[in-house]
Amino acid sequence: MSKPVVLITGALTGIGRATALAFAREGASLVVSGRHDDAGRELTAELRSHGVEAEFVRADVRRESDVSALIEQTIKRFGRIDVAVNNAGTEGVPGPLTEQTAESYAATFDTNVLGVLLSMKHELRVMQPQGSGSIVNISSTMGSRGAPNASLYVASKHAVEGLTKSAALEAAAFGVRVNAIAPGPIETAMLDRFTGSADRKAGLVAGIPLKRAGRPEELADAIVFAASSKASFITGQIISVNGGKTAA
Repeated sequence: MSKPVVLITGALTGIGRATALAFAREGASLVVSGRHDDAGRELTAELRSHGVEAEFVRADVRRESDVSALIEQTIKRFGRIDVAVNNAGTEGVPGPLTEQTAESYAATFDTNVLGVLLSMKHELRVMQPQGSGSIVNISSTMGSRGAPNASLYVASKHAVEGLTKSAALEAAAFGVRVNAIAPGPIETAMLDRFTGSADRKAGLVAGIPLKRAGRPEELADAIVFAASSKASFITGQIISVNGGKTAA
């Protein structure tokens, strides 16, 4: 790809950070977003060290005013958005369904679902008049199956996949592609929080045919591919990157 303008939400850690660095290595101009100024400035400096233009915009994807301002600042700085990676997400509060509350529902869905919805709403308002663009949402292997003690996270990722497919059908007429990457267990702080202990993490990893968790860089490579012209006939798809976890 030739110097696209790339916007990434939830860019400051884990998969988001690895994706920003992967696009920087491709020579992209970047706007990275998150909720922590110090980490944003640190990432921006690292991206610029690769010789690319990069800006940090603080935004909370749960708030439409923040999302709208994020898009406006991206357009003001670069004039367009070629790629948007909607990575901001949370594992929520794991536990039995009988212990979930309206508050734990909101804590999960406001970021994982509303955040994706608002992000795509404003990204598409830019990309559709352009007649081009690629959106990559981040789902999970749990976006297509169930899991005990993770009902709200599972439901939120099912919703992300439904939003992705519906948006792809709406956007296709404008030359805009919308896909989702569905990672399996990836070596991130979120995985550590989700499993809660080394033993539970080891048990989860043991169920992966490749017998290891993925690396953030491996997800980043898949995201860069899905966003690129090499995937120009792929839209409305959920691309699994999970070491074979959903093969059986």
